Amino acid sequence: MEYIIIAFVAAFASLLTFFSGFGLGTILTPAFMLFFPIEVAIALTGIVHLLNNLFKMGLVGMKANWGVVLRFGAPAVVGAFIGASLLLRFSVSEPIYVYQLFGHQLEVYTVNLIVAALMAFFAIFEIIPALKKLEFDKNKLFMGGVISGFFGGLSGHQGALRSAFLIRYGLSKDVFIATGITIASFIDLTRLGLYFSRMEEINIQENLPILITAVLSAFLGAYFGRKLLKKVTLDFVQWTVAIMILILSVLLGMGVV
Repeated sequence: MEYIIIAFVAAFASLLTFFSGFGLGTILTPAFMLFFPIEVAIALTGIVHLLNNLFKMGLVGMKANWGVVLRFGAPAVVGAFIGASLLLRFSVSEPIYVYQLFGHQLEVYTVNLIVAALMAFFAIFEIIPALKKLEFDKNKLFMGGVISGFFGGLSGHQGALRSAFLIRYGLSKDVFIATGITIASFIDLTRLGLYFSRMEEINIQENLPILITAVLSAFLGAYFGRKLLKKVTLDFVQWTVAIMILILSVLLGMGVV
C-alpha cells in the first residue's frame, strides 16, 4: 500500500510543480511521514526532489539565468547547511512532552513541532492571495537566498519563498522556472550531503525500492506536467491539498503521526 500511495503522490506533486504554487517537497514529505520518522522522510523526499529537479533541468535548464542563480544560490547553500544542521540536531533530542490519548502514550519532539509549524505556514502561504502575491525588492536577493536555503535544509520548504524573491526580476516564465529549478538543485545537494554524513537511519539500500518508485513516478509527473498541463491552474486542488497538509501538521504536532 505504501508504494501505491508514494507513487501517486510523487507523480501528482511533480506534475503540479509546473503550474501550481505547491512544490514536490511540500506534498511528498507528508506522504513519506506516514511510513518513516520525520527526519528520514525529509531526507528521502530530498533525494526524490533533487533527482526530479535534475530531470527537469534536462527539460528546461538551458534557459536558466546564471547571474541570478549565482547571486541567489550561493547564499542559499549557506542557509541550507545551517537549516540541515538544525534538523539533525533536533532529530536526536528527547521528547519535550509525553501524554496519553485514547489509551495510547504519545510523545512530542522538538522536530515534530518545528516541521508541523512550517508545514502549516507554507500550506497557508500557498493559498492566501496576499501571501501568494508577496514580492521582495531586487536588492533582497542575498537575504532571500539565505532564508529560502535555510527552510529548504530544515524542512524541505523552499519554493514559495524563492519565488517571492525571484518574481521581481522580470524573468520570462521559462527562465523563471529554469532558474528556480537550478537553485533548488544546489540547495538539495547541500542538505543531502549533510543528511547522509550524519543520519544512519536513512538506510538507502533497504529503502531503495520505494525511492525508485517515487523517483520514477516524479519523472512521469514532470514529463506530463511539462507536456500537457503547463498553463493550467487548479485552485481547488491547491485548497484541498493545503487543508490536508494543515490537518497532518496538527496531528504531527500532537505526536499522533
